[in-house]
Amino acid sequence: MKKHTLNARETETLKQIRNWLMSKGYSPSVRDLTAVLGYKSPRSISVLLEQLAEKGAVKRDKKGDIQIIDNFEGDESRVSTIDIPLVGAVACGAPVFAEENIIDTIPVDMRLVKAPYRYFFLAAKGDSMNLKGINEGDLLLIRQQNTAKEGDIAVALINDEATVKEFHRAKGVVILKPHSKNPKHRPIIVTSDLMIQGIVTSVIPS
Repeated sequence: MKKHTLNARETETLKQIRNWLMSKGYSPSVRDLTAVLGYKSPRSISVLLEQLAEKGAVKRDKKGDIQIIDNFEGDESRVSTIDIPLVGAVACGAPVFAEENIIDTIPVDMRLVKAPYRYFFLAAKGDSMNLKGINEGDLLLIRQQNTAKEGDIAVALINDEATVKEFHRAKGVVILKPHSKNPKHRPIIVTSDLMIQGIVTSVIPS
């Protein structure tokens, strides 16, 4: 397949489409992109979308929703990242992506995330998982989901605080197991209806 070079405006448009899809889980409208990119006229966005479609970077379905072409082979040196929110304290029942929870955003290589999942960062606290390579201050890339499989490193809400532990099930309960050099840390045993926030997919050392 022929590789296409994107100009600066096309590059930024494609980046913002990706950011929108990954953070909100649905396609931006032409008006959404007009506002995000700071254009005065929706016509400018329509032209950019036509150019991106001609170069094989995006396509639009019958409803007008924008889709990124997975195997697009272009000059994506400036569009290979997506902005992932860094989240602070997450209280029980509060949406992870509530505005008051988001401290900052961090650009992440697109190869580390997969649509249609949403992702967020948490800063690791304490030493309860240091034998798994998770240390105080490390950034944890979390794939948001409300379920976990046996052995997953899960983010669960305990006493209104996010805790990161290895997930196990046993006879109607869930065991959140630490992996630490510090002997003070003990497994947390809870009922199976605890609130899972997501799964750790990458650890970025501090």
